[in-house]
Amino acid sequence: MVSTSIFWLRIAVCFYAVGLVHSMLALIRKRAGLYPLARGAFRVGAILHGVAIVDLGMAAGHIPVDNFFQTLSLCAFLIAVLFLAVEWRYQFASTAVAHFPLVFVMTLVAAMERPVPILNGARDTWLALHIVLVLAGYAALAIMAAASVFYLVQEHNLKTKKSTRILEKLPALATLDNLVSRYLEYAFVFITLAIIVVFLGSGTRWVGDARITISMVTWALLLATLYLRTTAGWRGRKAAAMAIAVVLCSAITWVVWA
Repeated sequence: MVSTSIFWLRIAVCFYAVGLVHSMLALIRKRAGLYPLARGAFRVGAILHGVAIVDLGMAAGHIPVDNFFQTLSLCAFLIAVLFLAVEWRYQFASTAVAHFPLVFVMTLVAAMERPVPILNGARDTWLALHIVLVLAGYAALAIMAAASVFYLVQEHNLKTKKSTRILEKLPALATLDNLVSRYLEYAFVFITLAIIVVFLGSGTRWVGDARITISMVTWALLLATLYLRTTAGWRGRKAAAMAIAVVLCSAITWVVWA
Protein backbone atom coordinates (compact mmCIF):
# COMPACT_ATOMS: atom_id res chain seq x y z
CA MET A 1 0.00 0.00 0.00
CA VAL A 2 1.07 3.60 -0.51
CA SER A 3 1.92 5.64 2.60
CA THR A 4 -1.17 7.91 2.47
CA SER A 5 -3.48 4.92 2.15
CA ILE A 6 -1.81 3.25 5.14
CA PHE A 7 -2.16 6.52 7.08
CA TRP A 8 -5.93 6.73 6.52
CA LEU A 9 -6.34 3.04 7.25
CA ARG A 10 -4.51 3.34 10.56
CA ILE A 11 -6.61 6.34 11.56
CA ALA A 12 -9.69 4.25 10.73
CA VAL A 13 -8.36 1.53 13.06
CA CYS A 14 -8.25 4.09 15.89
CA PHE A 15 -11.93 4.90 15.38
CA TYR A 16 -12.83 1.22 15.09
CA ALA A 17 -11.06 0.69 18.43
CA VAL A 18 -13.88 2.61 20.14
CA GLY A 19 -16.24 -0.08 18.89
CA LEU A 20 -13.92 -2.73 20.31
CA VAL A 21 -14.05 -1.04 23.73
CA HIS A 22 -17.85 -0.97 23.52
CA SER A 23 -17.96 -4.70 22.75
CA MET A 24 -15.65 -5.56 25.64
CA LEU A 25 -17.67 -3.49 28.11
CA ALA A 26 -20.92 -4.94 26.78
CA LEU A 27 -19.69 -8.50 27.26
CA ILE A 28 -18.04 -7.92 30.64
CA ARG A 29 -20.52 -5.54 32.28
CA LYS A 30 -23.58 -6.55 30.25
CA ARG A 31 -24.28 -2.92 29.37
CA ALA A 32 -24.39 -1.04 26.08
CA GLY A 33 -24.23 2.57 27.27
CA LEU A 34 -21.22 3.35 25.10
CA TYR A 35 -22.98 2.25 21.91
CA PRO A 36 -24.03 5.71 20.57
CA LEU A 37 -20.42 6.93 20.80
CA ALA A 38 -19.08 3.66 19.40
CA ARG A 39 -21.52 3.74 16.49
CA GLY A 40 -20.53 7.31 15.60
CA ALA A 41 -16.83 6.43 15.77
CA PHE A 42 -17.47 3.31 13.69
CA ARG A 43 -19.16 5.39 11.00
CA VAL A 44 -16.22 7.80 10.87
CA GLY A 45 -13.85 4.83 10.74
CA ALA A 46 -15.79 3.33 7.82
CA ILE A 47 -15.61 6.63 5.92
CA LEU A 48 -11.84 6.90 6.46
CA HIS A 49 -11.50 3.23 5.54
CA GLY A 50 -13.27 3.96 2.27
CA VAL A 51 -10.94 6.92 1.67
CA ALA A 52 -7.94 4.62 2.18
CA ILE A 53 -9.26 2.10 -0.36
CA VAL A 54 -10.08 4.79 -2.94
CA ASP A 55 -6.66 6.40 -2.44
CA LEU A 56 -4.91 3.08 -2.95
CA GLY A 57 -7.05 2.25 -5.98
CA MET A 58 -6.28 5.59 -7.62
CA ALA A 59 -2.55 5.13 -6.99
CA ALA A 60 -2.58 1.58 -8.34
CA GLY A 61 -4.86 2.28 -11.29
CA HIS A 62 -7.04 -0.72 -10.51
CA ILE A 63 -9.16 -2.27 -7.77
CA PRO A 64 -6.77 -2.78 -4.81
CA VAL A 65 -6.91 -6.56 -4.31
CA ASP A 66 -3.29 -7.41 -5.09
CA ASN A 67 -2.42 -9.23 -1.87
CA PHE A 68 -3.76 -10.64 1.39
CA PHE A 69 -3.64 -7.30 3.22
CA GLN A 70 -5.59 -5.45 0.55
CA THR A 71 -8.28 -8.12 0.21
CA LEU A 72 -8.61 -8.27 4.00
CA SER A 73 -9.02 -4.50 4.13
CA LEU A 74 -11.69 -4.50 1.42
CA CYS A 75 -13.57 -7.37 3.06
CA ALA A 76 -13.54 -5.55 6.43
CA PHE A 77 -14.84 -2.39 4.75
CA LEU A 78 -17.69 -4.28 3.08
CA ILE A 79 -18.63 -5.89 6.41
CA ALA A 80 -18.65 -2.44 8.03
CA VAL A 81 -20.90 -1.01 5.32
CA LEU A 82 -23.31 -3.94 5.46
CA PHE A 83 -23.44 -3.76 9.26
CA LEU A 84 -24.32 -0.06 9.15
CA ALA A 85 -27.01 -0.78 6.55
CA VAL A 86 -28.52 -3.56 8.68
CA GLU A 87 -28.31 -1.45 11.84
CA TRP A 88 -30.11 1.39 10.07
CA ARG A 89 -32.75 -0.91 8.57
CA TYR A 90 -33.57 -3.02 11.62
CA GLN A 91 -32.66 -0.57 14.40
CA PHE A 92 -30.93 -3.04 16.70
CA ALA A 93 -27.41 -2.78 18.03
CA SER A 94 -26.72 -6.23 19.45
CA THR A 95 -24.78 -7.54 16.45
CA ALA A 96 -22.25 -4.75 17.02
CA VAL A 97 -20.83 -6.92 19.81
CA ALA A 98 -19.68 -9.33 17.08
CA HIS A 99 -19.04 -7.01 14.14
CA PHE A 100 -17.10 -4.21 15.86
CA PRO A 101 -14.26 -6.51 17.02
CA LEU A 102 -14.26 -8.41 13.70
CA VAL A 103 -13.87 -5.26 11.60
CA PHE A 104 -11.29 -3.86 14.03
CA VAL A 105 -9.07 -6.96 13.93
CA MET A 106 -9.30 -7.37 10.15
CA THR A 107 -8.48 -3.70 9.55
CA LEU A 108 -5.67 -3.76 12.12
CA VAL A 109 -4.03 -6.70 10.35
CA ALA A 110 -4.50 -5.01 6.96
CA ALA A 111 -2.92 -1.82 8.32
CA MET A 112 0.23 -3.72 9.28
CA GLU A 113 1.29 -3.90 5.64
CA ARG A 114 4.39 -1.82 5.00
CA PRO A 115 4.00 1.06 2.53
CA VAL A 116 5.48 0.07 -0.83
CA PRO A 117 5.62 1.81 -4.23
CA ILE A 118 2.62 1.03 -6.44
CA LEU A 119 3.14 0.33 -10.11
CA ASN A 120 0.27 1.33 -12.36
CA GLY A 121 -0.49 -1.29 -14.84
CA ALA A 122 -1.91 -4.48 -15.96
CA ARG A 123 -4.10 -6.15 -13.47
CA ASP A 124 -6.48 -8.85 -14.60
CA THR A 125 -9.75 -6.89 -14.48
CA TRP A 126 -11.86 -10.02 -14.53
CA LEU A 127 -9.97 -11.58 -11.63
CA ALA A 128 -10.13 -8.32 -9.65
CA LEU A 129 -13.90 -8.12 -10.19
CA HIS A 130 -14.19 -11.77 -9.20
CA ILE A 131 -12.35 -11.09 -5.93
CA VAL A 132 -14.52 -8.05 -5.12
CA LEU A 133 -17.70 -10.07 -5.67
CA VAL A 134 -16.39 -12.92 -3.52
CA LEU A 135 -15.51 -10.47 -0.74
CA ALA A 136 -19.00 -8.98 -0.96
CA GLY A 137 -20.32 -12.52 -0.57
CA TYR A 138 -18.14 -13.05 2.49
CA ALA A 139 -19.36 -9.77 3.97
CA ALA A 140 -22.95 -10.95 3.52
CA LEU A 141 -21.96 -14.23 5.17
CA ALA A 142 -20.60 -12.32 8.17
CA ILE A 143 -23.95 -10.56 8.62
CA MET A 144 -25.76 -13.87 8.17
CA ALA A 145 -23.55 -15.57 10.76
CA ALA A 146 -24.20 -12.88 13.37
CA ALA A 147 -27.95 -13.02 12.74
CA SER A 148 -27.83 -16.82 13.04
CA VAL A 149 -25.99 -16.70 16.36
CA PHE A 150 -28.39 -14.13 17.76
CA TYR A 151 -31.33 -16.20 16.53
CA LEU A 152 -30.11 -19.12 18.63
CA VAL A 153 -29.43 -16.83 21.60
CA GLN A 154 -32.84 -15.18 21.35
CA GLU A 155 -34.57 -18.55 21.06
CA HIS A 156 -32.75 -19.77 24.17
CA ASN A 157 -33.64 -16.57 26.07
CA LEU A 158 -37.30 -16.92 25.19
CA LYS A 159 -37.37 -20.54 26.33
CA THR A 160 -35.54 -19.86 29.60
CA LYS A 161 -37.10 -16.39 30.05
CA LYS A 162 -33.67 -14.87 30.59
CA SER A 163 -32.16 -11.81 28.95
CA THR A 164 -29.42 -9.21 29.32
CA ARG A 165 -29.36 -5.53 28.49
CA ILE A 166 -27.21 -5.99 25.42
CA LEU A 167 -29.69 -8.51 24.00
CA GLU A 168 -33.01 -7.08 25.13
CA LYS A 169 -33.41 -5.06 21.93
CA LEU A 170 -33.07 -8.01 19.60
CA PRO A 171 -35.87 -8.22 17.04
CA ALA A 172 -38.37 -11.05 16.88
CA LEU A 173 -37.24 -14.52 15.85
CA ALA A 174 -39.11 -14.18 12.55
CA THR A 175 -37.17 -11.00 11.76
CA LEU A 176 -33.84 -12.64 12.55
CA ASP A 177 -34.76 -15.67 10.45
CA ASN A 178 -35.69 -13.35 7.59
CA LEU A 179 -32.34 -11.58 7.97
CA VAL A 180 -30.51 -14.92 7.78
CA SER A 181 -32.48 -15.90 4.68
CA ARG A 182 -31.98 -12.56 2.93
CA TYR A 183 -28.22 -12.38 3.46
CA LEU A 184 -27.83 -16.03 2.54
CA GLU A 185 -29.44 -15.16 -0.79
CA TYR A 186 -27.21 -12.08 -1.17
CA ALA A 187 -24.09 -14.17 -0.50
CA PHE A 188 -25.20 -16.81 -3.00
CA VAL A 189 -25.88 -14.19 -5.69
CA PHE A 190 -22.53 -12.43 -5.16
CA ILE A 191 -20.51 -15.63 -5.28
CA THR A 192 -22.48 -16.97 -8.26
CA LEU A 193 -21.71 -13.74 -10.13
CA ALA A 194 -18.07 -14.07 -9.09
CA ILE A 195 -17.86 -17.53 -10.63
CA ILE A 196 -19.60 -16.38 -13.82
CA VAL A 197 -17.20 -13.43 -14.10
CA VAL A 198 -14.11 -15.61 -13.79
CA PHE A 199 -15.45 -18.01 -16.43
CA LEU A 200 -16.15 -15.14 -18.82
CA GLY A 201 -12.76 -13.57 -18.26
CA SER A 202 -10.49 -16.56 -17.90
CA GLY A 203 -12.22 -19.54 -19.46
CA THR A 204 -10.51 -22.72 -18.24
CA ARG A 205 -7.41 -20.87 -16.99
CA TRP A 206 -8.98 -20.74 -13.52
CA VAL A 207 -8.51 -24.49 -13.02
CA GLY A 208 -6.00 -25.03 -10.23
CA ASP A 209 -6.25 -21.46 -8.90
CA ALA A 210 -6.77 -21.71 -5.13
CA ARG A 211 -8.87 -18.54 -4.97
CA ILE A 212 -11.34 -19.85 -7.52
CA THR A 213 -11.46 -23.25 -5.84
CA ILE A 214 -12.39 -21.58 -2.55
CA SER A 215 -15.19 -19.71 -4.31
CA MET A 216 -16.52 -22.97 -5.75
CA VAL A 217 -16.48 -24.69 -2.34
CA THR A 218 -18.28 -21.74 -0.73
CA TRP A 219 -20.81 -21.65 -3.57
CA ALA A 220 -21.54 -25.38 -3.17
CA LEU A 221 -22.10 -24.94 0.58
CA LEU A 222 -24.42 -22.01 -0.02
CA LEU A 223 -26.35 -23.97 -2.64
CA ALA A 224 -26.82 -26.84 -0.19
CA THR A 225 -28.03 -24.42 2.50
CA LEU A 226 -30.48 -22.75 0.14
CA TYR A 227 -31.78 -26.15 -0.95
CA LEU A 228 -32.36 -27.24 2.64
CA ARG A 229 -34.17 -23.99 3.46
CA THR A 230 -36.41 -23.90 0.40
CA THR A 231 -37.01 -27.59 -0.35
CA ALA A 232 -36.48 -29.45 2.90
CA GLY A 233 -38.12 -26.70 4.92
CA TRP A 234 -35.17 -26.00 7.20
CA ARG A 235 -36.02 -22.89 9.18
CA GLY A 236 -35.29 -21.53 12.60
CA ARG A 237 -32.73 -23.43 14.70
CA LYS A 238 -31.64 -25.89 11.98
CA ALA A 239 -31.22 -23.15 9.38
CA ALA A 240 -29.28 -20.94 11.80
CA ALA A 241 -26.94 -23.79 12.77
CA MET A 242 -26.39 -24.68 9.10
CA ALA A 243 -25.66 -21.03 8.25
CA ILE A 244 -23.04 -20.84 11.01
CA ALA A 245 -21.44 -24.07 9.74
CA VAL A 246 -21.24 -22.65 6.21
CA VAL A 247 -19.54 -19.47 7.45
CA LEU A 248 -17.03 -21.44 9.55
CA CYS A 249 -16.15 -23.74 6.64
CA SER A 250 -15.76 -20.77 4.29
CA ALA A 251 -13.61 -18.87 6.79
CA ILE A 252 -11.33 -21.86 7.41
CA THR A 253 -10.83 -22.49 3.69
CA TRP A 254 -10.08 -18.83 3.01
CA VAL A 255 -7.59 -18.52 5.88
CA VAL A 256 -5.80 -21.77 4.97
CA TRP A 257 -5.30 -20.74 1.34
CA ALA A 258 -4.55 -17.09 2.21
